[in-house]
Amino acid sequence: MKLQNRFQFITVEDEDDGGIAVVTMNRPDKRNALSLEMMRELTEAFRAIGSQRRARAIILRGEGAAFSAGHDLRELQCQDAAVYREIFDACVVLMETIQSVPQPVIAEVTAIATAAGCQLVATCDLAVASTEAKFATPGVRIGLFCTTPMVALTRAIGRKRALEMLLTGDFIDAATAADWGLVNRAVPPERTHEEALKLARKIGEASRSIVGLGKSAFYKQIDLDQARAYEYAKQVMTDNALAQDAQEGIGAFIEKRTPSWRD
Repeated sequence: MKLQNRFQFITVEDEDDGGIAVVTMNRPDKRNALSLEMMRELTEAFRAIGSQRRARAIILRGEGAAFSAGHDLRELQCQDAAVYREIFDACVVLMETIQSVPQPVIAEVTAIATAAGCQLVATCDLAVASTEAKFATPGVRIGLFCTTPMVALTRAIGRKRALEMLLTGDFIDAATAADWGLVNRAVPPERTHEEALKLARKIGEASRSIVGLGKSAFYKQIDLDQARAYEYAKQVMTDNALAQDAQEGIGAFIEKRTPSWRD
């Protein structure tokens, strides 16, 4: 994956011989604030990794004392509507890209994630947090309600809990985030990367094409009513059953052998 030297504000590295891509937000002096340029770099990186056949999972992390403190507030001072729209459009494109790439994206959160940084965690398909991590949507405290973070947060943790975070701006700890469903698990700080890799490797054991199909189907059905969700899901499952890797997996299970995925 030849992305290592392309970016100014992020880094991209390989784990497991390219099977896992690790994307690191690298503005530690700015608490990994999501500037317009950094959001564009993240979007470009996710799209590039998404097209790589070898990559089976992506880990998103932040360098330094914050996963991400949200939007770069210096870019939100004294601008006109067109500039604000450009910034928030870039944010939405980034969030949609994370959920549209075929590889599952795992947030590795070792420190604070606030506002649009918390939105990033809620948007990622999975999340592993250090027990030292904290989460908040504190925009209401500075007069800028976390409206775009609200979209991802509500879908991750539900209405009442999301509104509590949005209206108070208070932090929740990693254990609460796990209990509420914002993250999958909270682990000791020294194990955070190891646990994220463990999860990525477990996902990597399955067929890349089938994982991508399932991820896409998950997001398409989630906001449908039940009848339409089942109508959509049965068509996807029919197409899935026709796939070469499905027949290989079924045959391997029956024959008690390890499947050989064609992806």
